[in-house]
Amino acid sequence: MKLDITRIYNFAGLDQVKALAPKAMEANASLHKGNGKGKDFLGWLTLPGDISQAHLDEIKAAAAMLSDDTDYVIVIGIGGSYLGAKCVIETLSHNFAALMPAKGPRVIFAGQTISEEYIGELLEVVKGKKISCVVISKSGTTTEPAIAFRVFKEFMENAYGKEACKKRIVAITDAKRGALRTMADQEGYKTFIIPDNVGGRFSVLTPVGLLPIACAGLDIDAFVAGAKEMQDATGADVPFEQNPSAVYAAARNVLYAQGKKIEILANYNPKLHYIAEWWKQLYGESEGKDGLGIFPASVDFSADLHSMGQYIQDGERHLMETVISVAKAEKEVRIPNEDQNLDGLNFLAGKRFEEINAMAELGTMLAHVDGGVPNIRIELSCLNENTLGMLLYFFEKACGISGYILGVNPFDQPGVEAYKKNMFALLNKPGYEKESAEIQKRLFS
Repeated sequence: MKLDITRIYNFAGLDQVKALAPKAMEANASLHKGNGKGKDFLGWLTLPGDISQAHLDEIKAAAAMLSDDTDYVIVIGIGGSYLGAKCVIETLSHNFAALMPAKGPRVIFAGQTISEEYIGELLEVVKGKKISCVVISKSGTTTEPAIAFRVFKEFMENAYGKEACKKRIVAITDAKRGALRTMADQEGYKTFIIPDNVGGRFSVLTPVGLLPIACAGLDIDAFVAGAKEMQDATGADVPFEQNPSAVYAAARNVLYAQGKKIEILANYNPKLHYIAEWWKQLYGESEGKDGLGIFPASVDFSADLHSMGQYIQDGERHLMETVISVAKAEKEVRIPNEDQNLDGLNFLAGKRFEEINAMAELGTMLAHVDGGVPNIRIELSCLNENTLGMLLYFFEKACGISGYILGVNPFDQPGVEAYKKNMFALLNKPGYEKESAEIQKRLFS
């Protein structure tokens, strides 16, 4: 993985980035010393190096159990309990996997939405099929996954009986407490633990991410190994200039101080769409507090160049752009020659699509920089489990450093509870009588 920040120098010079280096290195040291804000949630920091081979083998064995005699593995979770696995699986799957014969069970996600149509249509898909389930929740009481699990637990018990469900349901939850822990112990489900010191959006290298990724037939050993490489490359003793996470965190904060309030994560490969979805939660939930934070947004190029491109080029100049680029495509398709050349594109004949894509990326970067949008570029040599492990850990480490530079606690999310309180009041949840009366008065007085 390579990081290039040279295209921000028209807006923030290298000297300005280096001026923030001491603060970035202090933040990195604080993470490793465990003396900063949110210090109780730093388990992700050393996770790649802490994972034992025995633990990985246990996860792979559970994936094999769930995949045996199964058409679909339903993964139930929300936020960090599904986005990490979703982004890895989508990135490393065939673009048209849904239209191709399955080589193993398909991994499908639920519990990330309360849409009745989504759940109803998913039940239509799995009717008459063989399914297994991974349910992910620390408490077991988070509304979206809890009610989805009710539905699929009932479906599976009716189809297979309670005893058979012991080999078809795995719970990933708290070690000792919570509704899901109690249920799993009572029902005899295989369980994995969500570490107390790892928050959901940093959990992709725990069983939360690794078990669904393994169920999809992907190589979790290589994924963890890539993350370990990046853990070493961003350690406390690595100098600023050689530490990509520290440099990225410093660069984006220098730009933020200059009024670049929105960061767009762009890609030129549709497989990377869910990387951006995971990244948006990671940075939005970590930095968006105390009236501060860079707003994370994303685009898929070149499609969005024909929709969002106008705004990025000519709209309000509060944007910065980070591009994830993939150096090597796995397929080779060349443009044919056309005798009549009616479209005037014979000058492209014989070229690979990737050659054109690379020039679209370079041309867009130059245009956006000229238009007032500084660009940061992250290049992956290719897309595989190893490079994705590197990339996700790189972003996690940079997020911790960036949050400390900003002065916020990057490991809590107090604002997430506001909608839940209103929803529970509107649904007349026991214990919310006062809030229910107040919200009814607001709405109907």
